Amino acid sequence: MNKTRICIRGTGSFAPEKILSNEDLTRMVDTTDEWITTRTGIRERHIADKDTATSDLAAAAVLRALEAAGLGVADIDLIVLGTATPDMLFPSTAALVQAKLGAAGAVAFDVSAACSGFIYAIAVARGLIETGPYRNAVVIGAETLTRIVDWDDRTTCVLFGDGAGAVVLGPTDDEREICSIELCTDGTLSHLLHMPAGGSRMPASEETVKKRLHCIHMEGREVFKHAVKFMTRAMNAALEQAGMSTDDLDLFIPHQANLRIMEAVSKRMKIPEEKVFINVDRYGNTSAASVPIALDEAVRAGRCPRGTTVGLVAFGGGFTSASAVVKL
Repeated sequence: MNKTRICIRGTGSFAPEKILSNEDLTRMVDTTDEWITTRTGIRERHIADKDTATSDLAAAAVLRALEAAGLGVADIDLIVLGTATPDMLFPSTAALVQAKLGAAGAVAFDVSAACSGFIYAIAVARGLIETGPYRNAVVIGAETLTRIVDWDDRTTCVLFGDGAGAVVLGPTDDEREICSIELCTDGTLSHLLHMPAGGSRMPASEETVKKRLHCIHMEGREVFKHAVKFMTRAMNAALEQAGMSTDDLDLFIPHQANLRIMEAVSKRMKIPEEKVFINVDRYGNTSAASVPIALDEAVRAGRCPRGTTVGLVAFGGGFTSASAVVKL
């Protein structure tokens, strides 16, 4: 029996209107535009206002993806959302998105895999379409990371931004297809990138707030080293699974965490610069939203005509890594 083939039918993204530039940051923390740009490649990032939550960004991205796919809200059977910054611990942010959209018939839940969350969510949604009664799935990566940064820590506050990206998945009988997906986790390294407080291990208290334990804590040098290794390994594994090599990729979209990381991964894999899509300079690291925002921008910029083979790869806290080979 032939397995149902699944493809990306439409893409969408959304970012808050407010932009925080490197120059703005120099008035908030001891840093310079040159220091940030040289080390990260980031020049600005989008910041959600106090009345905007992750679900708001996600819902806006979904509507754009549905429009691109030629579908309506009533066509959605499944909503899977990857995020590290949910509106609240429960209910799921996906459930809140379902309510905002009015997608009453859709099953909705979150996936937690930090920056790899979007590709993990694609893997889950693809499997449910292949084996279950679902036909049209919305997969989202959405974050409001600026809510959990320590604005006095110049090594981390300059890195992150807010935004959301979404895709519509569905069965296909043409050349479009999700060819392969590779997922990996190494929990022994979780201490290198995490938010210590706010869960059952360290519930919120006056002390945890004073010590800023509800903010992102990261060992930058170690994360950089592992990110390059994990992303390279994951992308090579997805290519091997698809029976392809880097030469078969028309476009490479790595997680937009840091320009140096992306350059190191591309160099290791011998992917030429012109095939690498980069928008980290305008968004910063948007975690699970990073890959779908970049994918949507690439599609809308005309970088992905029908038949384009795209490599997607991400790395995040956990440590998690994920990759996919997709024909658009």
